[in-house]
Amino acid sequence: MKRSLPALALALLLSACGDQTLYAKLDERQANDMVSALRLAGVPAQKRAKEDGFEVQTSEGDFARAVQILKAQGLPREDFDSLGKVFKREGFVSTPVEERARLMHALSQELSHTLTSIDGVLQARVTLVVPERHPLSDKVQPSSASVMIRHRAGLNVDALLPKVRALVVNSVEGLPYESVSVVAFAAEPTPVAAPVPDGQPTAVLALAITLGAASLGTAGWLAWRRRRAADQPAAQPALQGAGDD
Repeated sequence: MKRSLPALALALLLSACGDQTLYAKLDERQANDMVSALRLAGVPAQKRAKEDGFEVQTSEGDFARAVQILKAQGLPREDFDSLGKVFKREGFVSTPVEERARLMHALSQELSHTLTSIDGVLQARVTLVVPERHPLSDKVQPSSASVMIRHRAGLNVDALLPKVRALVVNSVEGLPYESVSVVAFAAEPTPVAAPVPDGQPTAVLALAITLGAASLGTAGWLAWRRRRAADQPAAQPALQGAGDD
C-alpha cells in the first residue's frame, strides 16, 4: 500500500496536466500560427504531427482560455478555394450556368483570401453580384459587391476601407466604385493572462504539493499503525505476569 501511494499521486498529477487537442487535421502553417499566438499570450501549447495532418494541443487547465485566444485572433485561418481548384476538370462538361456560378465563387474566394493577407485583417467575406448580360439587350446591369471585414482592435479602419474598395473594383469587370459596400467589425481583444502574485504557486505546482503532502501523511500514518501493531504482542505477556503476582 505504501509503495502504491506515490504512483497514485503521480497518476493523478499527470491526469491533471494531460494535454487536450484544440484542433486537428491542420497543415503545418496553420499549426505554427496557432502555437505562436498561444505562446505569445502566455498559454503553453505544442503541435504534434499525425497521419492526417497536425494537431495543436494544450493542457486541460488552459483549454478554455486557449479557445478564446484563438477565436480573438481569427485562428485557424480559413482555407480558400483558388481558381485552379474551382475550375479543375472533373467529370462531364459543365453547363454555362454552372461555369458562371463557379466563376463567381472563385472570384469571391480569391478576393477574400487577398483581403485576409492584409496586416490586421482577421477574416474577410466578399459577395459579388454580377448580372448576366443578355445578348439581345444593350442595357447593361451594373455589378455590385459587399465586403465584410473582421479586424484587430486598434486598426486604422478609415485608411483601410478605401484601399479595400479599390482592390475589389479593380478585380471585377464593370464594377462601379460606388457599388462596393464595406462593413468592418472590430474583434474582441485577446484575453490576457492574470498576473500571478510573487510566491503564489501555479495550479499544477499547488496540486503537486497537495498530493505529495497527502501521500507522505498517509504513508507516515500507516507506518505508525504498523509499529503500534508490532509493539502490542510484546506488551501483553508483561501485563499477564503482573496480574499473576
